[in-house]
Amino acid sequence: MSAKEDEGLATQYLTFTLRDEDFAIEIAKVREVLDVSNLTRIPRMPDYLSGVINLRGNVVPVMDLGRKLGMHPIERTKNTCIMIVEVEVEGTVVEMGALTDSVQMVLDLLAGDIEGVPKMGTNLDTKFLKGMGHQDDKILILLDIDRVMASEGKAVLRGERLDVVAENISAAGGEEGEPAAGVSA
Repeated sequence: MSAKEDEGLATQYLTFTLRDEDFAIEIAKVREVLDVSNLTRIPRMPDYLSGVINLRGNVVPVMDLGRKLGMHPIERTKNTCIMIVEVEVEGTVVEMGALTDSVQMVLDLLAGDIEGVPKMGTNLDTKFLKGMGHQDDKILILLDIDRVMASEGKAVLRGERLDVVAENISAAGGEEGEPAAGVSA
């Protein structure tokens, strides 16, 4: 395929906000978007791990995506939601929740609307960025969600006691996540 033909192909992204900044991830990585339900906190976890939820009988870890990216903790509002994403960790697909300030919309971006990651210095790690997308007059930060969430996925795959938490949530009749109004993947 020529470069000219490649520019005509659009990729769909789900746009969302983290602390007043605009971000996007490929829609193919998003399984669903939920209203924030009861999170069960796990002691001695990193500050960006908000807890776990019971999603139809499965324990899913949820992290504050902004906090993971070095931002201040989320302030929950009526727009706060959890994106359930499927990430690949060590060759295995794992479901994880990403707590966001709000989810905006699904957007088609052409290859010509996406720029590479700008050079920001030799000591800065930008591997978690896929690029910068242009949406009208806004710039969207395109995340590589697999890389952002990789360390949490490894903890889940290695069974860091989440199986016990799952039994406790089920025994206590924990609530399942409810789909957010008007949003589906």
